[in-house]
Amino acid sequence: PPDPSVINRVEERIEQLGYKSHRGRYVLERHGFLAGKDLHRSSDIIRLFKSKEIAAILCLRGGAGCGRLLNDLDYKLIAENRKPFIGYSDITALHCALNKKSSLVTFHGPMGAADFAPEVVPEFTLDHLFRTLSGETPPDIGEVEGQPHPAIKIRGGKAEGTLIGGNLTVLCSLLGTPYFPSLRNKILFLEDVGEPPYRIDRSLSQLLNSGQLDKIAGIAFGTFHNCTDPLAENACEYRQSLEDTLKDRTYGLKVPVVAGLPFGHIPFNATLPIGVKVRLNADRKRIEFLERAVVT
Repeated sequence: PPDPSVINRVEERIEQLGYKSHRGRYVLERHGFLAGKDLHRSSDIIRLFKSKEIAAILCLRGGAGCGRLLNDLDYKLIAENRKPFIGYSDITALHCALNKKSSLVTFHGPMGAADFAPEVVPEFTLDHLFRTLSGETPPDIGEVEGQPHPAIKIRGGKAEGTLIGGNLTVLCSLLGTPYFPSLRNKILFLEDVGEPPYRIDRSLSQLLNSGQLDKIAGIAFGTFHNCTDPLAENACEYRQSLEDTLKDRTYGLKVPVVAGLPFGHIPFNATLPIGVKVRLNADRKRIEFLERAVVT
């Protein structure tokens, strides 16, 4: 992070919760816009998976550049040393690769800088993370009291499938690579940040045009934080809203679709275990978990 003292606050919060903390070897390194050279960052991930002293890996932040690591990871070693791997945003690239190449259940959930370091963190966010990691069936994800915008049903119905997804823009960047996950019979969850509706339209159109969305069982959209068009109010041409964009691009798929669930670049950030069987209940605007995410 730009302010290295953030790491101290993350470690303090982890220890207040009753756990021991351990820093990656290169966590303070810099290389251009990246948090270190690619081989250093990938070797940190491999070392932390291999270490018997490490119980879980919590990403500090997202940003950009995770896609550069995918060819350098030892997926066989990671598959043999399974443990929770937690993060979101640009971490989506790592989630997809670990799911595809190591058959690993990973966790789209809170990160150090955004969710552990702030003085006040919603109880919902950390409680949902640790309940999901507890070895019990994770709690369902639905609307949360205090959530700034209500969830909406775009297309009703219920569907079951394995949960897959993450950040929409990052997921699209993996199309055509060996790391793009199979979407067949999956419940796809998506979120994004800072992208105006026309770019969301572009990304969803890319998934549609590639044929990937023909295979899914349902879609759950999280919170698309700051995904408005700053020029819309004074534009001389029509500008579509985010809600209109999501409806327009997904309603014709004839699968259950819900939007506005509490996950993404927001304080109320639920943990979604990627690779776990769920039921998407669009009528109740909920994701219901059908199995445990962690086998203890």
